[in-house]
Parts: sequence; C-alpha cells; structure tokens
Amino acid sequence: MAVEEEGLRVFQSVKIKIGEAKNIPPYPGPNKMRDCYCTVNLDQEEVFRTKIIEKSLCPFYGEDFYCEIPRSFRHLSFYLFDRDVFRRDSSIGKVAVKKEDLQKYHGKDTWFPLQHVSADSEVQGKVHLDLRLSEVITDSGGVCHKVATRVLECQGLPIVNGQCDPYAAVTLLGPSRSEAKKTKVKRKTNNPQFEETFYFEVSRPFGHAKRQFDVEEEDVDKLALRVDLWNASNLKFGDEFLGGVKVPLRALGQDGVHDAWYYLQPRDTVGGKPVKVDELGSLRLNIVYTEDHVFPTEHYSPLRDLLLHSANVEPVSASAAHILGEVCREKQEAAIPLVRMFLHYGNIVPFLSAIAHAEVNRTQDPNTIFRGNSLTSKCIDETMKLAGNHYLQVTLKPIIDEICADHKPCEIDPVKLKESENLETNRENLRQYVDQIFKEITTSGVSCPTVMCDIFFSLRESAATRFQVDHDVKYTAVSSFIFLRFFAPAILSPNLFQLRPHHPDPGTSRTLTLISKTIQTLGSLAKSKSANFKETYMAAFYDYFNEQKYADAVKNFLDLISTSGRWDQKSIETPIMLKEGFMIKRAQGRKRFGIKNFKKRWFRLTNHEFTYHRTKGNARGEGALCSIPIENILAVERLEEESFKMKNMFQVIQPERALYIQANNCVEARDWIDILTKVSQCNRKRLSTYHPSAYLNGHWLCCKTSADTAPGCTPCTGGLPANIQLDVDGDRETERIYSLFSTYMNKLVNMQEACGSRSVYDGPEQEEYSSFVIDDPQETYKTLKLIVSSVQTLEQQHTKYKRDKFRKTKIGSQEHPIGDKSFQCYIRQQSESSTFSI
Repeated sequence: MAVEEEGLRVFQSVKIKIGEAKNIPPYPGPNKMRDCYCTVNLDQEEVFRTKIIEKSLCPFYGEDFYCEIPRSFRHLSFYLFDRDVFRRDSSIGKVAVKKEDLQKYHGKDTWFPLQHVSADSEVQGKVHLDLRLSEVITDSGGVCHKVATRVLECQGLPIVNGQCDPYAAVTLLGPSRSEAKKTKVKRKTNNPQFEETFYFEVSRPFGHAKRQFDVEEEDVDKLALRVDLWNASNLKFGDEFLGGVKVPLRALGQDGVHDAWYYLQPRDTVGGKPVKVDELGSLRLNIVYTEDHVFPTEHYSPLRDLLLHSANVEPVSASAAHILGEVCREKQEAAIPLVRMFLHYGNIVPFLSAIAHAEVNRTQDPNTIFRGNSLTSKCIDETMKLAGNHYLQVTLKPIIDEICADHKPCEIDPVKLKESENLETNRENLRQYVDQIFKEITTSGVSCPTVMCDIFFSLRESAATRFQVDHDVKYTAVSSFIFLRFFAPAILSPNLFQLRPHHPDPGTSRTLTLISKTIQTLGSLAKSKSANFKETYMAAFYDYFNEQKYADAVKNFLDLISTSGRWDQKSIETPIMLKEGFMIKRAQGRKRFGIKNFKKRWFRLTNHEFTYHRTKGNARGEGALCSIPIENILAVERLEEESFKMKNMFQVIQPERALYIQANNCVEARDWIDILTKVSQCNRKRLSTYHPSAYLNGHWLCCKTSADTAPGCTPCTGGLPANIQLDVDGDRETERIYSLFSTYMNKLVNMQEACGSRSVYDGPEQEEYSSFVIDDPQETYKTLKLIVSSVQTLEQQHTKYKRDKFRKTKIGSQEHPIGDKSFQCYIRQQSESSTFSI
C-alpha cells in the first residue's frame, strides 16, 4: 500500500529472517527451561508471531516474514515471550530498531542484545501543543507573564491491555517549582481530542513577596513544560505511562508563540532515570527494509521501453534486462524486479524464451543444462514462485498439512532411529507419504498455470533442438525446474511457499527432507537412481520405486505441462482454502429486532464462499453461522475508524447489507482486503462507488444520506487483476531496476570499457572485464549508453524531488513532528546527496 506525496507514491516493505536466540536467562524454578516465541511489531502493533520452541534457552526459529507496511512507524520491534499456560505470557526482552537505523543492518545477519521491557519505554503516538506567552495586568495594577498551554489532541496512542482511556498531565518545571495540572479523561479512544488550556505564571508581578520566587526563576529560558500522557486504569497498579514530551520555554521565540506536533518519548528521555539493561541474551535477525519512491508512470517510459524490448534484441546478451543480470552482485537481485515487471506487462514468456535459448546454446553437456545459478534459472524460479503459488496450494497443501498433523515416525537411518521405533514401520510410513505426494504431483498437469506451461514448452524445444542425439533432454530440461526447483523445495520448506505458517518441528522437518529427496530423484529420470544417493539407507529405500510405472508417470506429466496450445482452465469443483483466522464482526441486522453487537468469530475464505463460524473447531464440523457466496461480494473496502471508534476495520458489501469486520492488526486487515478483492474481482455486479462510513442512527455517517439503499458517495478502490498471484505494480518494479542500475553504475562503466576493448583488441582481456558475457560489443555498447542516459535522467528527477521536499518541509507539522529522527536523518542524507549530485 502506497502513501501519496505530491504526485509521488512511497512504498515501504520489510523482509525479516528470525534466526535464533541464545543465552536467555533460565526460568526461576526447578525446570529452568522456557517455552519461547518471538513477535514482530510495528511500534506496539504485533504483525507476526513465530511458533513456540519448547524447553530451550537457545531457541532456533529459522522463520521468514515479509510484509508491505501500510502506515508510518518509528520502531521495528521484536519481543521474546515465555509462554505460561496458567497466566499471561511474560516478556523476556525486546529488540527495538529505529526506522532511521534500519539501513545499517540491511541484509546482514546481526546479533542484537535483548533489552529490558519497561512500561515507561513502550510509547508511540504524537501530541499537538499550542504555547503562548502573554502579559497579564493583575488586580493591583502589576504586570505578570503567563504561559497559556493548550493541549489540543493526540494521535496513535498505544492500546494497553485492550483499552485506552487517556488524559494529559501538564507540568511547569523550574529550579524550585513543579506545578501540575490534568485534562479530563477521554474514554475508549487512542486519538483523543482534549482542547484544554492551562495557565502558568512565569514571572513575579511588581510588589509580590520576593521570598516566594528566586530571581533566577524569572528567566523564562530556564523553565520548561512537560506533558505526559497516561492511561486511566482501574487496576490496583495505577495509571500506565503512555509517553511524554519536554518543551523548553525558549521555544516560544520572539513572538511568544509555539504551535507544534511532538512525537511522544519514553520516560527515560523526558527527565527520568535511564532504565538499567540486564543481561537477557541476544537475538539473531536479518532485516531488509525497502522504501521505494515511485514517480508517475511517464517518468519511467524510456527505461521501461528499453527493458521490455529485451526479448527482441539480437543477441539477447546485448539487451538491457540481460545487462542488469551481468552487473548485479547476485542474479537474484536482478531476477525479482525483472520477472515482476515482465509479468505485469505480459512479456515474460518471450523474454525467458530468449535468455533460455541463449543459455542452452552456450551449454556443452546436456547433463548440466540449467544447473547453474544463471539469470535464466533465477528468473524461471521467481516466475514459478509467483505464478505457481496457487498451484502449490491445490497440489501439496492438503498432504503437507496431514504430515504436519500426524507426526508419524519416518526415520529410516538406522543410526538416528529411536529405541521405541521400528525401521520397517517407518519405511512403510515414508513410502505411503511419497506415493501420495507423487500421485498428487503427476496427476496435477491440468492445474499447472498457463504461463508456466508456455515457458516449459520453450525450454523443451530449445533443449531438444540443441541436443538432438539425447532423447531425454526434453524431459530433463523441464524436470530440472518443476521437480528440482519447485516441488522439492516446497516440500522441504513449506513455510517459505505459504503452505504452512511456520517452519515445521524437527521431526516433521526430517520427514519432509526424506520425502523431498525421493521426489527430486523420481523427477530427475536419472539412469542409475540409486547412485544419486550418498546414503546407503536412501538407496535401499529407493528400491521401492524402481518400477517403470514411476518413470512413465513422470514423462506423461512432463509431456502434459510442456505441450503447446493450452486448453481453457477447467473450473475447480473442490473448494480451495485461501485464508482463515479469528476476527471480530458486527451483527449484520439480518434479524429485524436483533442486537447489533460485536463478536469474535472464525472466518474462512475459499474460492467458493466467505464464511464465519462460532469457533475454529466448528469450521470443520457444524455448518457456518453465515455464508457469503463469492459472486455476492460487490466490494471490499476499508471502514473509517470514526464509524465505531475501532481501528483496522473493513466492510464486505453484499446486495442487501454490509458485513463490518475488525482485523487484529493493520497488516492482517490489508491482507484480508486484498485477497477478498482479488477473488471477487471478476464479479459482474461489482460496485463502482461505496460508503466509507457505516449506516448508523438512520443515516450514512459519511454523506449524511438517510436512505440505507442510497448509492455510495466514494469511488471504489478496485482495479486489481483477477489473477491472485500477479498483483504487480509495474512502475514500482521499474523504480527498483533504476535503483539497481544506479547502485552498480561503476560496473556499467566497466562494461562499456570492456565493449570498447573487445572492439579494437582481440587478444587476452583484462581480468576485470572477463566476467561479462558480451557476444556483440557494438550492440551491447549502444544499449549501455541508453541505460546510462535513462538512469541519469531519473537521478536528476529524484534529486529535484528531494531538494523540493527539503525546501517545503516544516518540522513540527503533523506530518513531521518534532522528534521524528528518521525523517530528519532522511532529509540530512538527501540534502547531502542532492548537493553532491548538483
């Protein structure tokens, strides 16, 4: 989800690998071990939770998490919890990385020390203050100065234990004074509107007794106002601190007025004592935070056209897309944005066919075809991951879920066998699982996505033409991708392919490893399959599958998915689970006199219907409390917070009513809106307008229309592609490609020099040039010149935007409150780079 900024869209995303924790303090009891899990939080809002690792002080997680960040944030935080079945889970420690510091750790495995979790440091949100210094004439005719402190409002305060009843405490601080005043408590809101003003006398009127004031106190510059936000709690432990700010009165300036927004700060930075950091262990993380600033589409036309023309360039090694793969440090860096861009514009098959054909022609041995980490293999991997996600869900998810739930012993290595296990029983369990998965795969040809089939057809034709003597190469060229790089990795690590929410436990992971090895070998069609295994126990197990029927099934499957002229996709009769989870819904008013209250329900979305159930267990047994056929979903949109004073709400609009739902956090709300929108995108009766607020007390809150059937007052935000997997922003991907070219500009220059060197000199070339694939120096040089020109033009546009943004920015505004260190850091960096560029 992008944030609009003066015609420019800003996208934020984060990819996190949660590795492991070590040296966690033991539990204060006889057992000493802990059951730990880790959460990922945007400020205080949890957006992801790992599985629980039981009985360990050094838990290994190995989990990956990716999300688009739909709002601004100050900290990316990680909390380590100890599960307690009898009471609330207790926090062990946390890692909080400031937004401005994320680039320091970009893509690096880093051990972060766990910090103490204190209520005084768990702050978020901002406050709007208006301070005015004025002269007041007293009843005796004297003159004194007073500061009028107006607390207008707060935004984004944290919710504590499910509630937020905030009030503000305003204190004038001086060498020997501490006057405190409080606002009224605002109930059930984390965006309170206070609009209260407090007056503080800051200088002695003439004739006032001097003993009450010290002369030094009269100096306004030595005074400060402190505003603390508190949550009014009914608990015996007292009110909870939500954050505070300290404003020196010298901020009033010459005119005696100071109106500004402030970010709330932890207590230890607003006057309290620093919190002592205990030795709580450490957490290994790999964080990749990306922020894309995307211009309107016309800015990218020269670079985009150059890239999309790549499939038509002769030779393809002289094309812009191929050159990107040559200059990037890792081929994967280039493959991700290239594939997404070509998929978006419908050019993926011609491009992949061209670079695959070139690679096949450079291959000397048919046994090594597509075995390296080339641009071709990385691009096809990424295409299968994007286009084939739904295919994996249909084919593998049910059996993977069964394996993870059953926990059947499948260890066949005699050395690792437990005393209670039987080797023959384990072999039989494993054989049954392999047979089930093999059958699911080899009978799934009809479900293979069209784009994958077209790519496989091109690979098959190129390989068969290049190696005409080898009759099996047309199969191995395809199987090296569909088995080796698609099905086998998905079985091995189902969490990385969205088949499971978390990495499997060690026992299940071992079972999936053995299955993945066997399936990979079955799909390879090797002449001597037993020789493929280093382990004798695997070779012995594979004897079960040394029958011709397995090889025939693989060949029939490969023939089916690599045949030209695909048929139309058949409608799938069996419902496919797309998403499920607990959310809170408001009663829809289907009963005329029913109470429209809020209740927690288990929601399920399939390709057929959207339902909710009383509990998770009811979803598999009893019928649904409510079922909405997909064809009845007319729109899915966000619901304004003012409707019910609740965050993260959205609405599923049906012909007669709307279902109002609250998700658990902002990321989950976006995910549900996206997938519901995508599955209903092709409905013929989809709405073009909707009401962004609820219908309450006889009228729509947004447009005040009284008729509940009135047409919507706001355009719908639809327009997403019907294919669930291919929701791509072409301009964003082109911006990422520009960033890569800009990062590797030195290599582009080196490649230009290499082209010049090869054009005039035919002998041994310099070592720094030898790594580039250059088949036609003159054509490659022409393309390089166009790339550099396009990149420099975009660089100038980015520089102008940064310069204008720096000039227009007002620190203390609602968009950039005082204390927004990440923005100030960004402005400083960009102003420096702007000066350098100029």
